[in-house]
Amino acid sequence: MPLPAAFFALVASLACSGHATVFFKEQFLDGDGWRSRWVESKHKDDYGQWTLSAGKFYGDAELDKGVQTSEDARFYALSARMEPFSNEGKVLVVQFSVRHQQGIDCGGGYIKIFDARLDQAQMNAHSPFSIMFGPDICGSPIKKVHVILNYKGQGHLIKKNIQCKDDELSHVYTLVLRPDQTYQVKIDNREVASGSLEDDWDLLPPKTIKDPLASKPDDWDDRPTMDDPDDTKPEDWDQPETIPDPKHRKPSDWREDIDGVWSPRVMLNPDYKGDWTPRQIDNPKYRGLWVHPEIPNPEYVHDAEMYKFPNIGVLGLELWQMRSGTIFDNFLITDDVREAEEFARQTWGLTQAAEKKMKEEQDELDRKKWDEEHNTKDNFDFDFGDDDDDGKADDKKDMHKIKIEL
Repeated sequence: MPLPAAFFALVASLACSGHATVFFKEQFLDGDGWRSRWVESKHKDDYGQWTLSAGKFYGDAELDKGVQTSEDARFYALSARMEPFSNEGKVLVVQFSVRHQQGIDCGGGYIKIFDARLDQAQMNAHSPFSIMFGPDICGSPIKKVHVILNYKGQGHLIKKNIQCKDDELSHVYTLVLRPDQTYQVKIDNREVASGSLEDDWDLLPPKTIKDPLASKPDDWDDRPTMDDPDDTKPEDWDQPETIPDPKHRKPSDWREDIDGVWSPRVMLNPDYKGDWTPRQIDNPKYRGLWVHPEIPNPEYVHDAEMYKFPNIGVLGLELWQMRSGTIFDNFLITDDVREAEEFARQTWGLTQAAEKKMKEEQDELDRKKWDEEHNTKDNFDFDFGDDDDDGKADDKKDMHKIKIEL
């Protein structure tokens, strides 16, 4: 099948950007050729199967083909290798598109970047990764973009809550890590989060700690107000909360030997005032809240290379999905932000409008089909005619033949 013109336009546009280094790119444009580049893990024998598909709706039947999860309630493990590289001293951009066309209820849509030493055939949920990035959805509480960075052998989650897209259309997710220790997260080429690695992850110990030798002085008064010593409780303040109802009289025929001891019902006391508390005044000895002084943390050591991953070599999809159907496509790892932006425009950007239109048309057809199935009109004839003595129906009874439309 000949490739669409849009593909050649894409190739031409990328060829003009020679300043960028592309470490990895995958668009699944050669049919089943992707199977020679991607490895399905054999760590478990019940991993879900991957297929190549453009899905139920798309903008371009060829450009929108990607790897799709195909079995419900399964773990998936698929990876592709690239020439090993280090991002030392340069920008690292990781980008891909994902479409949860099935209306995902609980499952991952993220990718993992691994060290080149990974054994792809044994990749699993416990395989150490360098970066985990992308959307994760599980019910209403969890609809977030994961950005997990491995630092000194431990995965660190971003402290910000970044909301992911939860519709059924394709979306592009982009992570940018810079040598100046800053980062950027984009969805559909628009920034949704940015900041510094040191501020938004707990990669390093805190710069300062509470002084272990300091403690609040015994005479430190942190009460902003105090009881007024001149305020005293009124003598008539204390009254019972309930009193006998004065209108409740003992019945004249009440016999204690039969009815027991009579007692009047009780009622709320209108004179009851509750617990008395003295009036509050400003505390003349108030010194404010005591703040524990801090000292430099002896365990803190600045690291100017937190962003660095020296041996990147594998991109993997290792995830769980309760409801399958997610399509991954347009993977790109590069050192140039503009390259990634242009790649997104020439892939997802070229087909997103047509994809949305096709989905809307399908939704409308599905709605009409549902209406037809649930609003079917059937005709039923009921004949209430009775045979007379001669075995013939009474002419008047024929008037009882009713046609009911549902």
